[in-house]
Amino acid sequence: MTTNTDAPVAHVIGDPITHSKSPLIHRFWLEALEMIGDYDAVHVTPADLGEYIARQRDMPEWRGCNVTLPHKLAILDHVADKGGLRDDLGAANTVFRDENGDLAATNTDIAGFYSPLAGFPFEESHVVVIGAGGAARAALYALGKAGTARVTVMNRSPLKAMGLIAKFGLKGDVVPLGSPLPPADLLVNASSLGMRGQPALDIDLSPLPDDATVYDIVYAPLETALLAQARERDLDTIDGLEMLIGQAALAFELFFGAEPPRDRDDELRAALTA
Repeated sequence: MTTNTDAPVAHVIGDPITHSKSPLIHRFWLEALEMIGDYDAVHVTPADLGEYIARQRDMPEWRGCNVTLPHKLAILDHVADKGGLRDDLGAANTVFRDENGDLAATNTDIAGFYSPLAGFPFEESHVVVIGAGGAARAALYALGKAGTARVTVMNRSPLKAMGLIAKFGLKGDVVPLGSPLPPADLLVNASSLGMRGQPALDIDLSPLPDDATVYDIVYAPLETALLAQARERDLDTIDGLEMLIGQAALAFELFFGAEPPRDRDDELRAALTA
């Protein structure tokens, strides 16, 4: 990776932000493609979000940013929402310059969530989603677009989760977090439970059939207790790096105008877990 004062640059912003693996991912791809550019993590507090966007808007070398908590909804107050994300999804995770150079928002989490599930028979499947936050919204939106037969949401606030099922046109139900897991073809942990520094996800996977898939979006630690339990049963598993890398790949194209070298994902995963 080579940089100069006119080189394209992108950021990831959040509060906190030191935990983000996005700089490692994007810099890996820039170096692999021998592209000029850079990608940095920038700490932006809620009070400073508007000033940050205003400052970057007039810097043509700044191509955009990925957006993490707590800015995924607030960012829509500062850039164009051409895709109706505020109403459809309630969250954005990427700001980019459109064909006119204007700043616009999008959400790459949807495709990032879906990418490792390409070919999954959603129309015939029962999917259980744990959580009702931003990541769960992206997952439920994707499940709705995929025509999923039935969805059960497990969440502390059943009322909030029921609202999401209705919003995304899903057929299904809501059960309180801590309830017995219903039999399902796919289990998705779209919450922060099990993440380093967060409460554990205490759940018994025995109701799942032998051909079920367990998908945990948590990537710190990469080997969560949920995935370890699933592997003990020889269930198919998808870890959090799949979604992380998938959503980053779409953002990279928006920022730097090139497809990342996905044939080197094994090298990238090794670097992310080193």
